[in-house]
Amino acid sequence: MLFNPPSPLEVKVLTVRFGLPNSASIDTFLANDGYKAFEKSLDMTQEQIIQEVKDSNLRGRGGAGFPTGMKWGFVPRQSPKPKYIVVNSDESEPGTCKDRVLIENDPHMLIEGCLIAAQAVGSKTGYIYIRGEYRYLIDVMDKAIGEAYARGYLGKNILGRGVDFDLYTHTGAGAYECGEESALLESLEGNRGQPRIRPPFPAVAGLYACPTVLNNVETFAAVPSILLMGGKAWADLGVAKAGGTKLTCLTGHFNRTGVYELPLGFPVEKMINEVGGGVRGGLKMKAFIPGGSSCPVLTGDEAWPLTMDYDSMAKAGTMLGSGGVVLMDENTDMVKAALRIMHFYQHESCGWCIPCREGTTWLKKLLTRLDRGMGTEKDIDLVGDVSKNMMGRTFCPLGDAAALPTESIVRKFRHEFEAKIAKTQISMAGVASPFVVV
Repeated sequence: MLFNPPSPLEVKVLTVRFGLPNSASIDTFLANDGYKAFEKSLDMTQEQIIQEVKDSNLRGRGGAGFPTGMKWGFVPRQSPKPKYIVVNSDESEPGTCKDRVLIENDPHMLIEGCLIAAQAVGSKTGYIYIRGEYRYLIDVMDKAIGEAYARGYLGKNILGRGVDFDLYTHTGAGAYECGEESALLESLEGNRGQPRIRPPFPAVAGLYACPTVLNNVETFAAVPSILLMGGKAWADLGVAKAGGTKLTCLTGHFNRTGVYELPLGFPVEKMINEVGGGVRGGLKMKAFIPGGSSCPVLTGDEAWPLTMDYDSMAKAGTMLGSGGVVLMDENTDMVKAALRIMHFYQHESCGWCIPCREGTTWLKKLLTRLDRGMGTEKDIDLVGDVSKNMMGRTFCPLGDAAALPTESIVRKFRHEFEAKIAKTQISMAGVASPFVVV
């Protein structure tokens, strides 16, 4: 289980039931404050529920970091159309695996979060969209949903309070693009997973062109603890403008990789040395990605003094993202790292937008040539130029996700690209070109 090993520095709120016997079962959930927050919400108005979420300073845990309470508040109350709850569990960002452990260890917490969200906006139907590679988690989720129906927490007239809510799972097919909310909705409707032009946004015209609340697993899972603790108390766990805890995935060259629940604002240095056990092999940190492969890369010197929160990372020129931390030690070949990232994004581009489709293809070709030492100084500049011309010019953020880390690696580690070119030039010195007749 990726959640292990635990750390004494963790603040266990979402993970409080992890490690209990049969933690995924409804009996364990009910014995440990399960569904109490939902029962509390039954005696609250929609405005009161949304205000608690606003007071908590909960920001979307999928990567964008948009204030959740504000997002729910955009759903039109008087719309005659049905309203939907949609869970984004298409967790495909390299370096991120937190939603997996939440569903695996405590699926009823997600169900409860969906129930509370449904109360907040007046929804009667919800869908959990799970990535194709997480098929075994569909069985976990379906079992939990079945238990909730059997105990009267889903279905008609829930707990005899006149509330109706049905919840279903839906599998993706392994497309990274479907992690983007509008592409996910297209896929959920049975169409090809391509992004929509916005506005309108999902809160107004989402699933089947109806008002839709769409958040990721960790965001919904945080809502029950917010109602139990109170929004203000939950906010106080984090920092200003970003409340609560964050599941953080430590991957790469850590001594202790894993998923840890840390309060927002946790110091990067403390996270690396005390939670992650330091850099593997006692080496120095060369590069640091704070929120998954789509975030701009920081050098080791840039990362050490920062804290793990949205504003701190934004000031440093990167993003907290989904909390998928990737640490690279001093022996990492940053040219190969850039190529590997681009290989992923070129493969996952849906191909709809020309800047993304053509940009990722050409960046992969350029980086492949540079990795082989066959490029030129102009090719290095061209990588940066192509990246910049992709940013902000696509229907969804995939183009930016490919360009941002690439541009940052070229800019901050240009000497490694130049060294590969120089090494090849030296080794080829005096060797006649096979294309020249001697």
